[in-house]
Amino acid sequence: MSDLRTMIESLGKSWTGDPAAMDDLLADDVVIEAPFAAGGPARWEGRAEWLAFAVPARAGFPVRFDRFTPLTVHETADPEVAVVEYELAGEHPATGERAGARFIGVLRVRDGRIAGWREYQNTHAILQALS
Repeated sequence: MSDLRTMIESLGKSWTGDPAAMDDLLADDVVIEAPFAAGGPARWEGRAEWLAFAVPARAGFPVRFDRFTPLTVHETADPEVAVVEYELAGEHPATGERAGARFIGVLRVRDGRIAGWREYQNTHAILQALS
């Protein structure tokens, strides 16, 4: 579980600091899923596919996260997997408005890298924060 907790801390630091730092945490064959993403379910297979999406998406993302709060980490029967409840908060630089949203992520860490990340988002809260 210590590898999982360390990875959770690293994710939080990347989201509130340099979001591209997350890229170094990913396994080459990572699978990233967002079943409830705005616009419909999304799935990326492999680090290269994720980066092809994430790099331009980050460039246009209007919110700067400055707070990551892990609320609960649930251990599972699989030592590579944890379920993480967390909150991200930040500021919309154009308006100065602050907002936050809660998430649940299912994290799989293998050989010190993220092998899987499935994020369940509160799309209503996210869309409100972005408007």
